[in-house]
Amino acid sequence: MWKWIQAFASPQNFYQISEKIIPWFLSPFIILTLLGLYWGLMVAPIDYQQGESYRIMFIHVPAAWMSMLVYLIMAIASGIGLIWQIKLANVVAKVSAPIGAAFTFLALITGAVWGKPMWGAWWVWDARLTSELILLFLYLAYMALNNAFDNPKTAAKASSVLAIIGLVNLPIIHYSVQWWNTLHQGVSLGINKVAIQDSDMLFALLLMATAFKFLYATLILLRARDEILFREQNTRWVKAVIMGDEK
Repeated sequence: MWKWIQAFASPQNFYQISEKIIPWFLSPFIILTLLGLYWGLMVAPIDYQQGESYRIMFIHVPAAWMSMLVYLIMAIASGIGLIWQIKLANVVAKVSAPIGAAFTFLALITGAVWGKPMWGAWWVWDARLTSELILLFLYLAYMALNNAFDNPKTAAKASSVLAIIGLVNLPIIHYSVQWWNTLHQGVSLGINKVAIQDSDMLFALLLMATAFKFLYATLILLRARDEILFREQNTRWVKAVIMGDEK
């Protein structure tokens, strides 16, 4: 198993294998997104309290989940790259940052759109919202720090330390609705709690949440392939790939 992981972690092997598996992530993303949107917009019933406006949940909640999941993956990859000096781990961490920032921004924007009819305001300095905004700043700081050094190794080390330190914000986001008296609703779906009682609502939410994970997998493979070509541009195998694309 470890030998297979080491082989896959090779930039050349990763580049070749990833090309074959990208369609296996992209196709489920498209199918699940279309099915999830249909189920959430057409099949799921109107909420008895929030009316039609609650349907933005099917975008907002998965985006919020992904904002934290991507940061966790970025931090773990940063730690692996920092400790074991694995090139692919640093690549995964770097290319995850913009994707995670996009999910976080989407969660904040859709949350504002959802919050306006519910709270009467686009934004409040709620514990959950504020900690999610801090997460966006952490992503932006990581990207800025990673691009602040000409030496990729120095950039990876500095940004990796920041990513690991920023992990402290994840439990704050998750437990903010329990630790403080907030306007934000409680946990929608947890290990010991399912706040969504309607099966169609829950099914649509799970479909969209799974679709977003396939989207992340697709994007990270595409971006990682470009990053590897840039980092390995002087190697023989990259030159062969470029020559092959030009023919």
